[in-house]
Parts: sequence; C-alpha cells; structure tokens
Amino acid sequence: MMKTKIPNTPLLVNWSLSVHCNFNCKHCYSRLEKYSELSTEENKEIVKKLVAAKIYFANFGGGEPFLKKDIFDIALFARENGLHISVSTNGFLVDEEIVKKVKESRISKVEISLDSAREEEHDNFRNKKGSFRKAVTAIELLKKNNIDVAVSSVISKINYKNFSELIDLVRKLGVKKVTFHNYKCSGSGFINRDELDLTPQEWMEFYKNILIKKKEVSDIIVSLDDPVICLLKEFGGREKTIVPGSSCGKLSLAIKPNGDVTPCGFMPVSIGNILKEDISDLWKNSPVLLKLRNKEAKGKCVSCESYEECLGGCSARAYAMSGDFNQPDPHCWKEDDVKNPA
Repeated sequence: MMKTKIPNTPLLVNWSLSVHCNFNCKHCYSRLEKYSELSTEENKEIVKKLVAAKIYFANFGGGEPFLKKDIFDIALFARENGLHISVSTNGFLVDEEIVKKVKESRISKVEISLDSAREEEHDNFRNKKGSFRKAVTAIELLKKNNIDVAVSSVISKINYKNFSELIDLVRKLGVKKVTFHNYKCSGSGFINRDELDLTPQEWMEFYKNILIKKKEVSDIIVSLDDPVICLLKEFGGREKTIVPGSSCGKLSLAIKPNGDVTPCGFMPVSIGNILKEDISDLWKNSPVLLKLRNKEAKGKCVSCESYEECLGGCSARAYAMSGDFNQPDPHCWKEDDVKNPA
C-alpha cells in the first residue's frame, strides 16, 4: 500500500456554481450532470466555511460560470473574506461589460478554453460555431484590461499533432501560460472516448513531443497535468510535484452546484455536502479520500518501477473505466509483464 503525505487542508477547491452551459462540447464531463443550484446566500455560506478551514483559493468552473447571474456577487464576497477566485470559461460571453465586472469583483485570474489554433478544429470540438473567434477576443479584452489570463486546452484526436501551433498562438496573444489537460473519460467524454481519446501509444508520442517542445520554450509556461508523464524520464518526465500521482483528494477537492463535495470534478463520487458537514473533517477522515491517498498497485502497476511516482496515473480516469481507483490508468502505454517478460 502506497501512503501519501498530504497538506492539512486543500490548496484549491474547484467549484461548479452551475452545470448549465451555452456549449455542448463533445468531451464535457458535466453536460450530463443534474444538480439543483444553491442560493446566493448559501454560496456565501460556503465561502465562509472554506475560509474557516484555511482554504484560500477556489476556481469557478461549470458549466459556463458567466451564465450564473450572481457569480460576481459571490466572487466579491469571497475576495472580501480572503478567498481568491479564478474562473475557467469558454470565453463566449466575455465582453466589455463582463470584463468590467471581473475587475470590480476582484477575480484574480481568468482561464480561457482554446483547443486549437485552427478555427474549424476548435469550433467542431466545442460544438459551437464562432467559439474560436470569441475565445480569442476574450483573451484580447482581458489582456487589454490588465487581467491575468491563461489558456486551457484539452488534448484529443483533433489537436494532439498540432499543439505547437497553439503555443505559437498563445505567444502571439501575449498569454504567458498554457495548460494541456489529458482527456478525461467522464460524462460526454466517456460516450465519445472512441472518437476523441488517444490510444496509449499516441499518448506516449504526444508527451514525448511536447516535452521536447517544452524545453525549447522559455517565454511561456507549458503546463502538463498527467501523472503518467513520469514514465518518460529520458525526455524530462513530470515536473516535481507536492504529491506523487493524481492530485485528486490530495491537493484539491471539487464542489458541485448543490454543495456536494467530490475528490475532483471528473469523479462522480460524493464524500459529503459542505453545507451539512465540516469540510476539514471530510478532508481528514473521508473513507474515499483515504483510499485515494493509500492506493494499492494492481495489474501492471505491481511491477512498474515508476509506480511510487505515478501511483497508477489518473485516478478519475481509472475509476471511470473500471470502477476501481487502484486499476492502472487506461492511458498508460507500459505493456503488461505477461506480454513482455523480463
């Protein structure tokens, strides 16, 4: 059993105020979710609970957070109470008025989803004509108003060979950070995985290529969040992290629109409700979180020399595909020892 030392409190909470969205992305984890939404006052109560638990960073996601009418009221209340707020958005609704409200509510950072430097590819992936242009315009508006902005990109069949073009576009737009997220098999992402997800060998080739590119790029932070990258030590491997393996339930938690708490947004397993239970107690004592922090190697992970660093890869993806946190990440390209005897 692998035990992981974790912080005394989550470093970040990913908070979905709503699952409603103006897009219907093919990979969306939340599109099929159904939750009742809390009132403004109930969400402010959550802010108080997070601050009392010494949690100081939260990211509003969704759904599309800018569809939520009271988002700026909640964000300003959060900031006034010491909770820093960032927002992840598709950018479609960002205009001068939204930018003004972002500044007034003291939102710290806005992350825009941009999956390709090729307009048609992005629009097709997001199932929304004009979404590429809107995302680019949103970045330009935010930059113009001196708001910290980053780019988020989901890697899939449509863009894994063209990532260098996106890095070039990010540079042209004056953005200093782009995060490439591994494809998750949750929600619509599970339904469309055969069409959009890479094979393990394709993931290996993508990570080899982007690790090489990452070394060449000095003016932009290229961030990668996949534990299986540690298998590629000869290409630089995974950046040093606070905890090995997946960060789900070890560095962060997720809050759903009704207050339910999950290890991460991609893992539909509730550990409790923040309005009904103490978040610090859940963090320390949840049986689900304890399982994630004390994983047991199974299958090909048992004999893998990288297991202590990788811990089986993405726990959310393993759970989505097998129902077991401890199973090997289906993206892992390491062959079973049965197939390749020592």
